[in-house]
Amino acid sequence: MARASHSPGKRFHTVAIIGKHGDAGAGTALLELAAFLEKRGHQLLADTVTAQELGIPHVAAMTTAEIGASADVAIVLGGDGTMLGIARQLAPFNVPLIGVNQGRLGFMTDIPLERMLPTLSDVLDGQLVSESRSLLEGIVERDGQEIFRAVAFNDVVVARGAGAGMVELCVMVDGHFMYNQRSDGLIISTPTGSTAYALSAGGPILHPGLGGIVLVPIAPHALSNRPIVLSDSCEIQIELASGRDCSVNFDMQSLTSLQHHDRVIVRRSEHSVHFLHPEGWSYYHTLREKLHWNEYPSVLGQLK
Repeated sequence: MARASHSPGKRFHTVAIIGKHGDAGAGTALLELAAFLEKRGHQLLADTVTAQELGIPHVAAMTTAEIGASADVAIVLGGDGTMLGIARQLAPFNVPLIGVNQGRLGFMTDIPLERMLPTLSDVLDGQLVSESRSLLEGIVERDGQEIFRAVAFNDVVVARGAGAGMVELCVMVDGHFMYNQRSDGLIISTPTGSTAYALSAGGPILHPGLGGIVLVPIAPHALSNRPIVLSDSCEIQIELASGRDCSVNFDMQSLTSLQHHDRVIVRRSEHSVHFLHPEGWSYYHTLREKLHWNEYPSVLGQLK
């Protein structure tokens, strides 16, 4: 079931709270958030684990699918890993997401914990910036039969096992042969994921508004195997020609083992993730802050 996303200024009546599971330090912030939302008159929902941690009887505990069918917006309290998991699950329901950062980087959870309540007040009152981001869908085929399927918000990674030698991958794009590659693996990334594993492997940063998919080899044998950005209308097929203990993983959160001649087919998902940011939010500000680009002028100042 799909839901229409809200336009600025429209009130979010039913709000889901989703916390980082297993984080003992999140309880105080979750209780503070719940009390704040109740005082504003919102109806509260929570995923099952978060509801148990809150311990508030009148906060409805729901599965992710039930949240998707009922919530007008979901507030995610955690780090980017928490957001990755819930974003994939709520994408089919078109529920917009607001991220409060309890992690270290916070590329997707952009509201600082110390500014949580006043910032959320403004966002829930419609002072916000909304954006949509793409997902990838991956299918693993063996002997022509589908054996695994998953979606990724950051990336799909085909890689060798620890201690194993290089893998050889045959890569096709829209049915056209592109290359045979010997490497430690291949990253197929969304624009959102271009600042994650793909960036550490030497890939380019893609603005999240771009309709692109980036392929980044991991430690390729031939230096001529360079990252390439493709249209997100492409279908990418990777066949494992050789290699031991290989696997394909999706956002490092779900994976399956690969055998020789297995095929991994990756394309843009029909679903998208919708974020709500505070008014004045800028992707470039996020890059400056998280990648420490803002430190460069201060260094120049010290040299003068």
